[in-house]
Amino acid sequence: MNAHHRHDAAPALRREDADSVATLTLDRPQSRNPLSEAMLAALSDAFTAIATDRTIKAVVLAAEGPVFSAGHDLKEMSAHRADSDRGRAYFTEILGRCSKVMQQISALPQPVIAAVEGTATAAGCQLVASCDLAVAGSNAKFCTPGVHIGLFCSTPMVALTRNLSAKHAMEMLLLGEMVPAEEAARMGLINRVVTAGDALAEARRLAAVIASKSPATIRIGKRAFYEQREMGLAAAYDHASAVMVDNMLARDAEEGIGAFVEKRAPVWEG
Repeated sequence: MNAHHRHDAAPALRREDADSVATLTLDRPQSRNPLSEAMLAALSDAFTAIATDRTIKAVVLAAEGPVFSAGHDLKEMSAHRADSDRGRAYFTEILGRCSKVMQQISALPQPVIAAVEGTATAAGCQLVASCDLAVAGSNAKFCTPGVHIGLFCSTPMVALTRNLSAKHAMEMLLLGEMVPAEEAARMGLINRVVTAGDALAEARRLAAVIASKSPATIRIGKRAFYEQREMGLAAAYDHASAVMVDNMLARDAEEGIGAFVEKRAPVWEG
């Protein structure tokens, strides 16, 4: 797809497709791109649509303005303190929606790459950690600051502990301090740091590389990656071996190996 196509997934989110890559842009800069009800619904709808769209081979997640995402909308949440149950039902609902979106990312057949400029805090940091890959401008900072306001970042913790070492994750959660981009890369929260303002271009470059590979192989590999991660060592090897046998028998593997031997470019089917 060489032409650019715009989709109005929802007012809070922009979608733009080009060259087999969907770019989703959080578009509430005036309120720091919060993961509000509207934003979570828009993200969920976009991921649902992309999951079955075979024209899309990779996804880039970006944001408008100086803040990538400040996390949950605390004003929106605090308003429900006046509910008869002091907000319990609403908090359960909004956190459940957020958790679903994070899991949609790992379940999505296409890899998702975060392009971060500015700050990503609390659930915004969780969103970055939940992406398959992440690149950040040198001005980016990351933080799970809930501890400062008496609210431990328990849901961001789930994504952090699956990406960082236990000590690094605990440090972010206990201290709530801003982590600069270079340090975030060393910790494993993001893949790499680029010049401020270049994160989107770098994320799209990575997406283009991924889009040039066999889509079927990428789907198989991403699914297997997350499945084996939850298993014990022996079970993980058994599962990975079974996946690889099936992959070896797939048409694209036959084509890819044949192209390699014949010293030509492969023509992917999947």
